[in-house]
Amino acid sequence: MKVKKINADNDSNNDKGILLNNKPSKFSSTKEKLMSLGPGLITGASDDDPSGIATFSQAGAQFGFGMLWMALFQYPMMTVIQEICARIGLVTGSGLGGILKKKYSKKILIPLSGLVLIANTINIAADIAAMGAAVRLLIPQVPIFITTIFFVIFIVGLEIVVPYQKYMKILKYTALSLLSYIITAIIVGGSWSQILTFSVIPHIEIKPEFATMFVAIIGTSISPYLFFWQASEEAEEDVAKQKIKEIGKGNPEVTKKEIKLMRIDIAVGIAFAELIVWAIVITTAGSLHTHGVTDIQSSEQAAKALEPLVKTFPHAGEIAKAIFAFGIIGTGLLAIPVLAGSSGYILADTFGWKQGLNKKFNQAKAFYIVIAAATSIGLLINFVNIDPIRALVYAAVINAITSIPILFAVLKISNDKNFLKTETNGKLSNTIGWITFIVMGISVIIMFITWGK
Repeated sequence: MKVKKINADNDSNNDKGILLNNKPSKFSSTKEKLMSLGPGLITGASDDDPSGIATFSQAGAQFGFGMLWMALFQYPMMTVIQEICARIGLVTGSGLGGILKKKYSKKILIPLSGLVLIANTINIAADIAAMGAAVRLLIPQVPIFITTIFFVIFIVGLEIVVPYQKYMKILKYTALSLLSYIITAIIVGGSWSQILTFSVIPHIEIKPEFATMFVAIIGTSISPYLFFWQASEEAEEDVAKQKIKEIGKGNPEVTKKEIKLMRIDIAVGIAFAELIVWAIVITTAGSLHTHGVTDIQSSEQAAKALEPLVKTFPHAGEIAKAIFAFGIIGTGLLAIPVLAGSSGYILADTFGWKQGLNKKFNQAKAFYIVIAAATSIGLLINFVNIDPIRALVYAAVINAITSIPILFAVLKISNDKNFLKTETNGKLSNTIGWITFIVMGISVIIMFITWGK
């Protein structure tokens, strides 16, 4: 990042955000950190997509506060994995798919890409279905197929037509829709001493339902599409800054300061995501589980979790539906472009196509066609009779299974000096990274074992 040194006689109004006497002011430092928030914040927010909302809601309804501890448990794992992916993109100037191809060849990358594309498409389908159902909560007269088609056209149009920098700003503001869950959690509340206890002390049950929900929560939080999106967006951020990079040869312009800002972005984004996880579980545990509702089977039922349980609050049911619908639609508008975009990046990396949201359609036709196709196929799946809530949870489980081999490859790359030079993993990153891989692998095995009983 270039800085400008000024003389003491310059206009004081120009001092903001600039280094004065080679020392950054507190204002400029804080402003710079806030402005650096981008891919990490969007990754964190898109992690709480309709699939995540459905999964965390089901967890709260089914197990009460019993799975609250997973928000804190997941935070270091998510932060480290996303930081590794971001560092790969930032240092190499390449998407994750490009590096996987260079290290392992197409023979390895193609099946991995296939797994991610399948998981992404199912996730997109479930998210579109959830958005359509959310609109129907507010306007029952509008058929779901009309709203789902509208959302698909709107999302694909935004990605193709809107310039990259403006599009990123739109995604940032969309993340604010998730604040509705924090507000509702405070209203619903409960025994805060009990909530804090369950937040830090693990609660484990040996039964298939718990194992499946554990895998679903891990899968919707540590998802392969986020790996690819994070790496590609960090690389693309540099393209937007007109930096020239070459795949696998490192980037001499990447500084320690840029890596530090990237880590702040990741840490803030994931913290935001896990705060929302915590709020959703509290909300559904306090409003559904305590009233005997332990299995959410429809969007209408999920919306009841946001009904503030205050007798004097008028029209609570309608307000709850509005809040729920706003959250689902907002996160869907954020997550579907990320899912479809990651599919575009994966195939572009695999086959060497031109790529990037900073390019116009005629500059990267294949890339944008994949984005449109992935979203459209997700739409078509909705014409098959599927239960949106269950589909969202199953999509999370599929993501967990798919993440395991990709996570192994990512950890190997992040320790390869041929790609990352001096920016390979430290001891802490390796420790947490491999613990994440082991935890995900064992949890999936346990899930399959419990299913067989």
